[in-house]
Amino acid sequence: MKAVTLPLYICIAFLVTSCVEKPKDVIMRANTGYALGTTYSIQYEIKNAQDDYKDDIENVFHVVNKSMSAYIPTSDISRINRGEKDVVIDSYFRAVYEFSREVYEKTDGFFDPSVGALVNAWGFGPEKPINNLTKVQVDSIMAFTGFDKVRISDEGKVFKDNPSLTFDFNSLGKGYAIDLIGKMFDEKGIKNYIIEVGGEILTKGKNTKKVKRWTVAIDSPVQESEERQYIEYITLENKAMATSGNYRKYRVDPETGDHYVHILNAKTGYPMKNNVLSVSVVADNCMKADAYATAFMVMPYEKTKKLLSELKDVDAYVVSKDQYGNIQKYTTKGFQDLIITEF
Repeated sequence: MKAVTLPLYICIAFLVTSCVEKPKDVIMRANTGYALGTTYSIQYEIKNAQDDYKDDIENVFHVVNKSMSAYIPTSDISRINRGEKDVVIDSYFRAVYEFSREVYEKTDGFFDPSVGALVNAWGFGPEKPINNLTKVQVDSIMAFTGFDKVRISDEGKVFKDNPSLTFDFNSLGKGYAIDLIGKMFDEKGIKNYIIEVGGEILTKGKNTKKVKRWTVAIDSPVQESEERQYIEYITLENKAMATSGNYRKYRVDPETGDHYVHILNAKTGYPMKNNVLSVSVVADNCMKADAYATAFMVMPYEKTKKLLSELKDVDAYVVSKDQYGNIQKYTTKGFQDLIITEF
């Protein structure tokens, strides 16, 4: 949904590692392209050589953009952000809104898609940023920011306590679009696929060309050479993964030269400044993985671990630096079980 030229988070590399003989009757289709401000690569098993669902995939991106892209002036979210009161939201907007509410409550407000005005002010949204943003300006925006200040009626109308409150669903909208593509595949009877959009993925079944589970690599958040480096390799089956990080996307203030990372702390209104480099989350759907990967980037470390112990079907891999600059890794048991060292 966001108009940038590079993937927002971690890229995933599909690995061709098996030497098992390929089944002769398996036909895999690969569709690639550009959508939601990033690239996508989708592989799926088809029954007939002429089957190609790229148009269906592009249609999913279209309906998600029409509903939730802040970069399209005529989208529902853009009209709501401008304060138009006659907008009736569609099922896509409602699904993302309701799940946002759930994650907002479970994370004690650290995950908050009502930060759109702050995203714009810091230069990560569709609007012109405010250079040399002051504490007074941040505090004034924070006064009308908060998911507790908005609600949706049964009829699908959005009511905001302050008309300046602005939504930004980039933290989970891409994951939701991936889930919709997966649902479309399921309805067409496709049993094996991997969907990757900007580094976020959803898998079902196996890589039947290789007679094994889908295998992916996670980029290292510290790239020390021009050659791409990976920090872990994992296998996925009927799972989604999303990764959020602060090391690749940032804005440089043209006047001061200060670097501002793209993930904002909804509690303070400021870009995050902590030792966490990246968080990868595995869950049963990509919207969930997407949302919690963002939340865990801003939540206090101990609070993240406590919530992970309570959440069902959510596992995480956290990469950080200690006070001496050494890389530290924390993984839940469920995530650890997915890591592989041999192919």
